[in-house]
Amino acid sequence: MSTQPDLLYSEEEEALRSAVRDLLTDRGGPAAVIARTESDAPHDIALWKTLADAMGLAGLLIPEELDGQGATHREAAVVLEELGRAVAPVPYLTSAVVATEALLECGAGDLLAQLASATTVGALAVGLHTAPGAPFATVRTERGLLYGELTGIADAAVADLLLVPADDGGLYAVDASAVTVTPQVSLDLTRPLATVTLDGAAGRRLGAAEPAVRRALRAAAGLLASEQLGLAEWALTETVRYLKERKQFNRPVGGFQALKHRLAQLWLEVVNLRAAARAAADALASGKDTDVAVAVAQAYAAPAAVRAAEEALQLHAGIGMTWEHPIHLYLKRAKADSIAYGTAGAHREALAELVDLRAP
Repeated sequence: MSTQPDLLYSEEEEALRSAVRDLLTDRGGPAAVIARTESDAPHDIALWKTLADAMGLAGLLIPEELDGQGATHREAAVVLEELGRAVAPVPYLTSAVVATEALLECGAGDLLAQLASATTVGALAVGLHTAPGAPFATVRTERGLLYGELTGIADAAVADLLLVPADDGGLYAVDASAVTVTPQVSLDLTRPLATVTLDGAAGRRLGAAEPAVRRALRAAAGLLASEQLGLAEWALTETVRYLKERKQFNRPVGGFQALKHRLAQLWLEVVNLRAAARAAADALASGKDTDVAVAVAQAYAAPAAVRAAEEALQLHAGIGMTWEHPIHLYLKRAKADSIAYGTAGAHREALAELVDLRAP
């Protein structure tokens, strides 16, 4: 007899959430992120070190025998919810999820231990836009060295270790000091992109690129929904709070029926997004119906998060259009996330194939 997954948060997951939220609040929240995006160092390395080292979150998905926490994707999803709520500029998704999943597939225990100990930040050198089932760019191999250029690599600027797919079918570990990283203009200021150029870089072959990249991108797409959930929840919560405080004609703006209807609709979308995100995280943790759950989550999460951010900006009226208010960070993250690891349309097409409901 099959059992339904329990999508409610456990006590341990709620405790983890509380610890991460407290830390992010102490670090200044979105206001501090705005100041950082105006600097030449958008990544908050000090925050990353605290999350990864002091709290041990970099190794959540890494087995205990490799110095990790031996947790599941459910716990990683809770962390990503809070990071999304704070639009935190840290390489958690790219290093602690994507690079980690690729290394787990290759069985690179020594590199996993480095990621778990927070001494190394990893990045998979595959474009952020790449869907789990889509082709991905590779570099060429010549006499054991790597040559080529890869674009749209998220968080490459702070990576110590790059996982590079090559034309011989292998996935190579390359020291970031051996490549040239050129920043690209990115809509999302909190998750910078870069072009990685390899000109005779030495690399260590870890294993087959295809299964490692597919596994990494599938986990990325599934857990990205939790980041989008955190973002959407922040947008809804802050909008409700603002409309309760903002007065017009000597009454709270939130009391107007038209706005109540918009907020009620947004609340329903966020609730559905939570269900989809939790289902994807649970499926990744259990290994049951994973492809379907991930496709469903991303098909719904991307437009829901964008709509939540757009509604927040509009309902905050004039103040929402200012640089000083953090809403623009959330809208940019939501828009960037909507094409990260596959668009909603790409995931709907994948879902149609998985459940045999193709368009006529």
